[in-house]
Amino acid sequence: MMQTIFFVFAAVAVGAAINVLVQKHVMYSALSLILMLTAVSVLFILLRADFLAVIQVIIYAGAIMVLFVFVIMLLNLPQDEDGADRLWWLKFLGIPLGLFFLFLVIATLWNVESSVDTRAGISGSAGAIGHSLFTDFLLPFEATSLLILIALMGAVVFAKKDL
Repeated sequence: MMQTIFFVFAAVAVGAAINVLVQKHVMYSALSLILMLTAVSVLFILLRADFLAVIQVIIYAGAIMVLFVFVIMLLNLPQDEDGADRLWWLKFLGIPLGLFFLFLVIATLWNVESSVDTRAGISGSAGAIGHSLFTDFLLPFEATSLLILIALMGAVVFAKKDL
C-alpha cells in the first residue's frame, strides 16, 4: 500500500515538474510548481521526515510561491505569440541533454548500495537539523542566504525600471 502511494505521488511530482517546463503561460507553470512541491511534501511524509514535509509546505509551497505569484503579477508579462519560433533550436538541444540526464539517473541507480546510513546523532528532528545546519553546513547556509539576498535586490532593480 505504501509503495502504491509513493509511486502515485512520485508520478504526480514528476508530471507537475514536466508541466512547469512545457506550459506556455507562466501562471499555470507556477501552479504546477505548487502541485509539485506539495507532492514532494507527501513523499517526505512517507519517508517519516515530518519536519521537512511541514517546512516544504509552509516555506516553499506557501511563502516562496506567493512571492513568485506576486512577481509574475507585478511584471505583467505579455503573451508571447511568436516565442516558439525564435527558440526552435532548443528542442534539438533538449533531446540529447534529456537522454544524458536519463543516463545519469540510471547509472546512479545502478551504483547505489542498499545499505542504510546509520550515523549517530542524525535524525529528522528540528534540533538535529538546526545543529547540523549551523555546525557542519554553516558556509553553504550563509552562501545560500547571500544568494537569495542578491536575487531579491535584482528583482527590486528590475521592478523599479518598469515603474
